[in-house]
Formats: sequence, structure tokens, C-alpha cells
Amino acid sequence: MAVRQVLQMGDPRLLETASPVATLDTPELHELVKDLIDTMEALDGAGLAAPQIGVGLRVVVFELDNNPRYPNVPPVPRTLLVNPVLEPLSEEVNEDWEGCLSVTGLRGVVPRYTHVRYSGFDLAGNSIVREVSGFHARVVQHECDHLDGILYPQRMLDMKQFGFSDVLAATGNTGVMPCDT
Repeated sequence: MAVRQVLQMGDPRLLETASPVATLDTPELHELVKDLIDTMEALDGAGLAAPQIGVGLRVVVFELDNNPRYPNVPPVPRTLLVNPVLEPLSEEVNEDWEGCLSVTGLRGVVPRYTHVRYSGFDLAGNSIVREVSGFHARVVQHECDHLDGILYPQRMLDMKQFGFSDVLAATGNTGVMPCDT
């Protein structure tokens, strides 16, 4: 397994819609998931989608546990989702800071649903269904956007709340920036 190169904004593959995984529990899918996890961990990310490493399949991983970059965020269990589906559970939206391993060094304020249900499958084909809120809901929405060719700047409503992380921090224009996936 390996740490893979993460595609950066501007690469047209990040704007493509990923294809559903047709067959679960294959050696190739296991290798892809291992590479996603290895890459996410090596970069201290909270999540990663297959299109970010150049694989156009509907697969995401995410996790947050004792990550020093997110000291005030509740843990999110390691989750692998194949062919995920999201459903907002209310119209309530929260705006908060996000970053992305494919949009290196930049942050922006992004609106996201505060409560969602997600479903999908694990590697063996077992169904996963969870209702989540807060940071967990934000992370899964961010990662699933990658499967539809959407990068977080495309969701932003106010480009005045977008900039380089180090400049934003130095000028005090941001609070805690909880999502860098």
C-alpha cells in the first residue's frame, strides 16, 4: 500500500463525477482503501475521496481521533463508505471554515447542512446507515462533494471569507478552522 499524490485544484479530474463501485470486496478495492487511509494519515487529513488520488470511483474515508490540528472537535469514527448517499435531515445550515488537501494552503467559509443521514457500504458489502450532526456531518458532506466533482470553493457564498491559511491566521480573520479534508 502507499501514500498517493493528492490532485490539486485545477486538475480536471477533480471536476468529474465519480462512477459507482460495481463489485465490492475485491483486492483492487481493498488496495484503494488502504492507499486512501495511508494518504489521509500521512497528510493529517480528516478525510479523503478516491477522486482526490485520481481514482474516479465513489469511495470516501474519514476519521478524526486525537488529531492535534483539531483539538476541540469531537472524534469521528474511521469510516469507509462505498457508493455513499447523503440526505439532509433538516433545512438548518451552518457556515464554518474548511480546507482541503486538494486546495492546499487555502481556507474558506462554507455552508453545510447541520444534520444528515448517510448510507453506503463497507468493503464487504455490509450496509452502513448513520445520522450525524456537527463536524461529522460537515466532513462527510465535504468528502461526498468530491464524488460529484465539487470542491469547497464552489460552495462558498462570500469570497471575502477565502484566503491563505497563514495570512488569515496572522491577520486574525479566522477562528478555529475545523475542517481540512
